[in-house]
Amino acid sequence: MKIDEYRGIRGLVAAEVTEDSLENFTTETPFAVAGVASLTRTTETSSETKFYDNVPAIVLDATGSDEVTIGTSVIPFDVLAKLTGQVYDAEKGMLVEGERQTKYYAIGYITEKTDGTEVFVWRLKGKFNVPDSTHATKSDGAEANGQEIVFTGINTTHKFTTIGNKTA
Repeated sequence: MKIDEYRGIRGLVAAEVTEDSLENFTTETPFAVAGVASLTRTTETSSETKFYDNVPAIVLDATGSDEVTIGTSVIPFDVLAKLTGQVYDAEKGMLVEGERQTKYYAIGYITEKTDGTEVFVWRLKGKFNVPDSTHATKSDGAEANGQEIVFTGINTTHKFTTIGNKTA
């Protein structure tokens, strides 16, 4: 048995989902988000044991959305506005926070196995939250803050099929 682990992450991209129907799944061209430092995925799950005749007889499982927390360098305002459905004023170089337009994105990144084999990962549909922001007084140290943004993944309407080892 071969034992692998994942190591490293790079190349975080996003692409707006333009169609998600039974017939088609399409996106715009992927664009770079920011330098990526870390990515953690958790999946909402629950289990409930059903008892019959006073014994546990079956377990019902439910799986919900994925929550992907991504640690990045500072995301440029124009990219952040696009991801979060807000407005970027290029003339003033300003992110205008306010009413959000809901947009769905696919995200992709590259990790690799400990043997150096690249693994390309896509999460096909979800939306980004407006990230929290932390700022502190500058000191003589090397402390700095990047950003953390959360991508909540959901199922696509389109049902992908596989042929052998390749996704159609």
